[in-house]
Amino acid sequence: MNAALPLPILSPCVNVCEMGDDGLCEGCLRTLDEIAAWGVMSPQLRLHVIDVLIPARAADRA
Repeated sequence: MNAALPLPILSPCVNVCEMGDDGLCEGCLRTLDEIAAWGVMSPQLRLHVIDVLIPARAADRA
């Protein structure tokens, strides 16, 4: 029996790559450090960015 491979955690990039005055990307609400490190981040850290940090940042901007 083949075990299913876990799906990769895709980037939240929406191709609106412009940094705001608050240091966050206007499109995905990530910092430059998060964007640069995305390729080497663990799946757990990627999920934390997507599930915790980005929603909190969106709420702060609202």
